Amino acid sequence: MSSAAPIVCHGTDVNERTQCAHWHSERDIIAIKFKCCDEFYACLDCHRETAGHAPEVWPAAEFQAKAIYCGNCKNTLSIERYLSCGNRCPHCQAAFNPGCARHYPLYFEPVEPKTLLGA
Repeated sequence: MSSAAPIVCHGTDVNERTQCAHWHSERDIIAIKFKCCDEFYACLDCHRETAGHAPEVWPAAEFQAKAIYCGNCKNTLSIERYLSCGNRCPHCQAAFNPGCARHYPLYFEPVEPKTLLGA
């Protein structure tokens, strides 16, 4: 069993599943570690409201970083794994919000899908 410290998810009105004031459907259950500060936030709006600095986009060369946190099972995923998981947590099978894909360029450097996990 891992003795890693629990992940703290920052933001506005964040609950135990990482849902926040901005995004709180049953599928809004991931938090993202921001490249700029190495801290998890429920969403970009939460970062903008509480971090005190501008966000940075994760470069494709760093997509192996464990920067996605599942608010359902509390496991972390690499960015690469998250982007290729089909909107389901590979650990607990909880459904992630497919609409989040519209916001990927705000968090992650755009890449061709075939470059992710050999797709």
